[in-house]
Amino acid sequence: MKLPNLVTRVLFAVVAIPIVLWAVWQGDLPLALLLALASGLAAWEFCRLAEGAGHQPFTAGAVVVAALLPLSVRGIMDGTFAPPVFALGAVLVLAVLAAALLGRRVDQRPLGAAAATVLAVLYPAGSLCFAYALRYHNYVIGAAGGTALLMFPMVIAWATDTAAFFAGKAFGRRKLMPAVSPNKTVAGAVGGLLFAVLVGVLYVRYALVPYASLTITSANTITITIIISLAAQIGDLVESQFKREAGVKDSSHLIPGHGGVLDRLDSLFFTIPVTYFLLTFPHVLIPVFR
Repeated sequence: MKLPNLVTRVLFAVVAIPIVLWAVWQGDLPLALLLALASGLAAWEFCRLAEGAGHQPFTAGAVVVAALLPLSVRGIMDGTFAPPVFALGAVLVLAVLAAALLGRRVDQRPLGAAAATVLAVLYPAGSLCFAYALRYHNYVIGAAGGTALLMFPMVIAWATDTAAFFAGKAFGRRKLMPAVSPNKTVAGAVGGLLFAVLVGVLYVRYALVPYASLTITSANTITITIIISLAAQIGDLVESQFKREAGVKDSSHLIPGHGGVLDRLDSLFFTIPVTYFLLTFPHVLIPVFR
């Protein structure tokens, strides 16, 4: 007997969430392997979307390089990206770019194939590499601090998505971007943003301050959370646009009741790098720390 979709989603979450939390807490190789797995699967799904849109990416190469990128930053323990890591990542991307072009004639749209292949690597894997940098950020010490910091953009993305769904159902009238995602509404976007701010303030107060030893003013907490929540919603819309062009509802059916890896991580591809940027270079945008 087929289980209802909500039951399937809950059962998967019950199994998956402890695994993710364990990997984040352990850090090092378990976290790197989790990021590599997610990056590789997301790259495979993206290549399927690209094929559905009429492109011909080098799928095997994109999957391998996407999985290698998080492993290449495993040795970064202080939250900085050293030149050797940049060089390795650049060489890997250039190698898969060259492989995507080899043997293709002009009438086989080599430009589209190359662009889709490189984006299949950088879109998921390039973003998730910053998860490792957040876990070992030089602002925090120990597993508790690193875990609290890395979970911050995940919690904000979850709060935004959850509240947007219920607010849209209850109050949604005006469509947000019907050409991209017909089900998203302005009320849902606003509701997701407001709830994310509430969750962000509580999370900073009861998780980041005591466990990550960060000092962040209330005003800056609200500002940071608004930016991260907006990044989450943009990430969701970007992936919806990819699926619209490919003519599919879900990126795949790998995750029971949830669709594909891209469907579950689309917001994180934006929130994780944005969070790293805001906390690492606060002087560029806002004075985060007193």
